[in-house]
Amino acid sequence: MTAFERLLLANKAWAKEKVQEDPGFFKRLASQQSPKFLWIGCSDSRVPANEITGTDPGEIFVQRNIANMVVHTDLNLLSVLEYAVHHLKVEHIIVCGHYGCGGVKAALSHQNLGILNKWLRNIKDVYRIHEEELTALDEDKQLDRLIELNVEEQVLNLAKTSIVQKAWKHRQGPHLHGWVYSLANGILKTVSNIPPGARLESIYEFNDL
Repeated sequence: MTAFERLLLANKAWAKEKVQEDPGFFKRLASQQSPKFLWIGCSDSRVPANEITGTDPGEIFVQRNIANMVVHTDLNLLSVLEYAVHHLKVEHIIVCGHYGCGGVKAALSHQNLGILNKWLRNIKDVYRIHEEELTALDEDKQLDRLIELNVEEQVLNLAKTSIVQKAWKHRQGPHLHGWVYSLANGILKTVSNIPPGARLESIYEFNDL
């Protein structure tokens, strides 16, 4: 049996188990989607949103990319954000990074990684903003701290969008959260928290939303 065939077999077993536990599970799931959470996470296979939060399909709307970035030219991210905020009306947006992130580690290096350079440069900008704090740390602590700071900056990037600011004005939501997941013990750590309507530096605030 090949690796992909094992996945299909496991899927059948999972679906059967779900129906045994809750006969109406798939009927309910197919009829509507009303998650309270948007999860912007890292593509790393070790950080599955549903599993580490103990939630079922349908509870979290998920967008993942390398190093859990919120980049204002990323139409994929912005489309997901628009849909989640204004159509699904999620109540919370979580940016979740993780310690040991390969993307952040690569951004700390001077290695030429081809097309990845363009994406990782956004993390290098986070390093530049916080360089004084980071250079005072040893190598391991520097990586962990940059991972935390990167999450904080991405949460702030969410708040800078007109998408989020419009929702704050009209429905007093969503709440923005920054978390970091530990691969070593499976625990999530809160590093950032921005409630609806929080004031930003005035240059980032939009009028007439």
